[in-house]
Amino acid sequence: MWWVRVILLVLFQFMLLLQQGSSSIEQEHTCPPSSCGKISNIRYPFRLKDDPIHCGDKRYELFCENNVTTLNLYSGKYHVQSINYKNFTIRVVDPGVQQSNCSSRPLYSLSRSNFCDTYYRFNDIDNHNCNDPYHAMFHEAFFRASFSRDHELLWKHIIYLNCTHQITNNHKYLNTTSCLNWNSKGYYIYAMAGDLIVNDIQDGCHVKMVTPTSWSGLQTNQVLSYDVIHQALVYGFEISWLRLKCKKHCGDLSLCSFNTSTKIIQCSPPYCIKMMGYLLSSNSCGKVKIITRNKFSFILYISYYSLMIFW
Repeated sequence: MWWVRVILLVLFQFMLLLQQGSSSIEQEHTCPPSSCGKISNIRYPFRLKDDPIHCGDKRYELFCENNVTTLNLYSGKYHVQSINYKNFTIRVVDPGVQQSNCSSRPLYSLSRSNFCDTYYRFNDIDNHNCNDPYHAMFHEAFFRASFSRDHELLWKHIIYLNCTHQITNNHKYLNTTSCLNWNSKGYYIYAMAGDLIVNDIQDGCHVKMVTPTSWSGLQTNQVLSYDVIHQALVYGFEISWLRLKCKKHCGDLSLCSFNTSTKIIQCSPPYCIKMMGYLLSSNSCGKVKIITRNKFSFILYISYYSLMIFW
């Protein structure tokens, strides 16, 4: 009977996908972990520059310089503090910041706007413009419907401002003169924790630098001292590669969700489909777009929905 053939086809494609997944996992574990300085477990998707070519992913290449693990991120070179393979984050710190020296300051300016997931959400499955290996948002749910907002920023911003006069009527402006010497003749330098809104900008002030931190001790709704800001800078900030894991685990056509409590990735079929197996992104219902980047997943979903329609 025809439905028997459909079931057999689904099972066949499912076995192919399982085989592909197991081969990928085996390849991930063929290389022993590398180490550099205090980072002793550098493994897939990461690699050191001198590792064998088949080890890790080139997009996640790290460097060992003077026994310090470094990461090149946009125009900056950051020191790696830790790698968390359970929640898919890597924590880095600006090399200009020294733990016991509050007069040390970041060398690089970096904000959420540097990362493409600021503008392109991962639920836009038909969006090929966001190819950054790292992202600034930690999404509880990837590739979900456009109305979903299940995400959080991995860090808070610390903003340095140049002002032509002293600011005394805004507690958000932290005077940095006790520590920092920017050689800014005629200017007063202030630091601010959190996102800068229009109402926060004082006359005669402009942004000098923006840098991130993931330190949980930085409470932006409280009156802070610059010592607290410096502790946050010393801790550094986290960025994530969860999108890579989602794509490897679920493929290009599946919805991928990550439970931050259980650390489990789950896959589910896309929300919107068309007859004859045309798969659409969740925000493109009514527009026929065939997505064939993974032919095995494509065939599997056609078989799956055929079975659901004719069962």
